[in-house]
Amino acid sequence: MQTFIVVLALLGFAAVGYTMGRARAVMTAGGMPKDLHSLPSYYGSYTALWIGLPSLILLAVWLIVQPYIINGVVMGGLPASMTQGLSASEYGLLLNDIRNTATGNISARADEPAIVEAAAQLNSLSQTSFILMIIAAFGVGAGGLAYARNRISPTLRARNSVEKVINVILVISSLIAILTTVGIVMSLLFESFLFFTQVPFYEFLFGLNWSPQTALRADQVGSSGAFGAVPLFVGTLLITFIAMLVAAPIGLMSAIYMAEYADPRFRAFAKPMLEVLAGIPTVVYGFFAALTVAPAFRNVGESIGLDVSSESALAAGVVMGIMIIPFVSSLSDDVINAVPQSLRDGSYGLGATKSETIRSVIVPAALPGIVGALLLAISRAIGETMIVVMAAGLAANLTVNPLEAVTTVTVQIVTLLVGDQEFDSAKTLSAFALGLVLFFITLALNVIALSVVRKYREKYD
Repeated sequence: MQTFIVVLALLGFAAVGYTMGRARAVMTAGGMPKDLHSLPSYYGSYTALWIGLPSLILLAVWLIVQPYIINGVVMGGLPASMTQGLSASEYGLLLNDIRNTATGNISARADEPAIVEAAAQLNSLSQTSFILMIIAAFGVGAGGLAYARNRISPTLRARNSVEKVINVILVISSLIAILTTVGIVMSLLFESFLFFTQVPFYEFLFGLNWSPQTALRADQVGSSGAFGAVPLFVGTLLITFIAMLVAAPIGLMSAIYMAEYADPRFRAFAKPMLEVLAGIPTVVYGFFAALTVAPAFRNVGESIGLDVSSESALAAGVVMGIMIIPFVSSLSDDVINAVPQSLRDGSYGLGATKSETIRSVIVPAALPGIVGALLLAISRAIGETMIVVMAAGLAANLTVNPLEAVTTVTVQIVTLLVGDQEFDSAKTLSAFALGLVLFFITLALNVIALSVVRKYREKYD
């Protein structure tokens, strides 16, 4: 929190520098901005960059290096008997006890005088370092302000310098996004490869039993696990199918109504209200499914003689469908509004009614975009976790009966990675294999959706 406040203060300092740099440029030009090489705003941006960038870089480097220096000083001040011969894990535990003692959290060694003294030293060094960091950051910013103001002149190519810096920032941002994606894919591939060295590939993709239990000892009961992921895939598809049965017709019909029938005043009110559904946290949907929808379905089923599980694919799918209605509705509405008015006018000119025009002209013209919206909604449904955990359960049942409990790929990934895990066991590594399959499924759906939307735009833009 303190660092965040410092960053905001530095940004405010840069904003002040922007104003000063802009005013300096106008004064240097004798009040005639036309004599400047660049617009006055570029001189202000030039000054702000010289204030903000060096300060933020210093701040980032300081925050990265500071813990290592402080930890080294604190650990070096402990008695040799406490640190000698410690392994890396034991060293980390000792340092963690000191940090917990310093912050007032529970520590196993909070009563030892050496630990208390080290915690006090840690707090003192941290406060001193924070003060020095503030002084250094604002000192560097002040130096950048002085340097930039002294360089301002009518011949300074401020626009070129500012645009170069912005271009570098954009390139770095793009590289971060690309490298992050590559890192995620490579980590999934590496961990999945380790999993498939222990479990055959065909057994994972085509096995019918999912029970990822592995033994920690050779004599432990249940030492053999079953890693057939077909029940997870079937459960995922079943819940997604139910969700789309709810979301597709309601979302599409609401989009058609708002685009073609609704009064502009009603549309201005109804569309934002419909899109509020997209902003509700999924845990709220999960509570709604578990406490309201699932019991209602169970009571209705019992009244007509059906055996409905307290956690069912039907409850999870219906609530998930409600959640993704805005995805279908909003995107379809935009696509329908993008259909050229000339197509409507031509249909009306031939004597078609509004409903005939919608059915025979507008929907076929907007079909590629509607399909893209549906595919994006399917991708969203496949990746949902919280609703399934709370409404459909964790049982990996191989069934297509929507009244029974099922589970999905994402739920099992969460279950497998909760708590302390051994990352060399097949049980934990199976989560990465599931993630890899889910990644390729959602990637394929998104590629299909984007290609359909691109085709639509090329045709009607």
